Amino acid sequence: MKAGVVHGKNDIRWEEIKKPEAGPGKVLVKVKYTGICGSDIPRVNGDACHFFPNVLGHEFSGVVEEIGAGVTALKPGDRVAGAPLVPCMQCEDCQKGNYSLCRRYSFIGSREFGSFAEYVAVPEKNAVKFGEEVSFEQGAFFEPAAVALHGLRRLDFQGGKTVAILGGGTIGMLTMQWAKIFGAKTAVVFDILDERLELGRRLGADETVNSGHPDFMDRVRELTGGRGFDCVYETAGNTVTMKMAFQLAANKGQVCFIGTPTRELSFSVEEWENINRKEFRLTGSWMSYSAPFPGDEWTLVAHYFQTGQLKFDDSFIFKKIPLSKISEAFALFKTPGTVKGKILIDSEA
Repeated sequence: MKAGVVHGKNDIRWEEIKKPEAGPGKVLVKVKYTGICGSDIPRVNGDACHFFPNVLGHEFSGVVEEIGAGVTALKPGDRVAGAPLVPCMQCEDCQKGNYSLCRRYSFIGSREFGSFAEYVAVPEKNAVKFGEEVSFEQGAFFEPAAVALHGLRRLDFQGGKTVAILGGGTIGMLTMQWAKIFGAKTAVVFDILDERLELGRRLGADETVNSGHPDFMDRVRELTGGRGFDCVYETAGNTVTMKMAFQLAANKGQVCFIGTPTRELSFSVEEWENINRKEFRLTGSWMSYSAPFPGDEWTLVAHYFQTGQLKFDDSFIFKKIPLSKISEAFALFKTPGTVKGKILIDSEA
């Protein structure tokens, strides 16, 4: 089969490799689309790849082509999305159902060959079935949608809460929609780009705030009656928005960092003192799994994409690029600001 194989820094090649097999307990998936994740970029354009040669790709959709011995939940022809984590299932964290925290995990598309290829073999439970009403493009967004839902649940989220979502990227838009699906009283998206705020309104945000304006906190006080927000979700991994979360939280509120920071972060005494004075709770979120594996984060994505309540917007996709041109796709990330949305690699083009 053909695959995009990483041989070193800035060296990903479209070439022929051995096609994987559907071994016992596994299924062979004919890949349709794979999204380029932010974590893939330093593995190709930097020094973060675990080994060479390697085949990355973990946000994928496709069709089951073969099933291995012992597989009962899937059959050839099923449309599936990939849940890439392969936990050990034996450690204390796995036994508690905290699969994301497993220290002996494998991961499809980084620690073992992934879906930047025509085919990928995965354990039966790592292939999440979805219906005909869900497109293969949506299937490639199951992983980020599940990440957003897992993050929502990291707080004691309940219906009737006021919610702030910091960052209007894909994860932010999905987090906002989950908040609305599960009964948020008010969901407000914050970003500095007006086009993202417009998208937020189109997808169901009750309000949007351009946090680049110097008086944006006046708008926050107006929207919350001076209280601040019950639940604040930071989705950008940006120093500015991570600090902003402390400003926006209400007394006894809750803050979750879903976004992954890429720079050192420090707080002034005054900024950090918000935790003491407001007594808000701060936590993080990592990946997208719960018991029974891979968790209802994944089955709920399939359900709400199918019903249309979890909306998918064409603007989520920046470009579709054939697998044969995968090196050109990664080259686009070398110029900051070029890629606005998800690049999908088409394994059939």
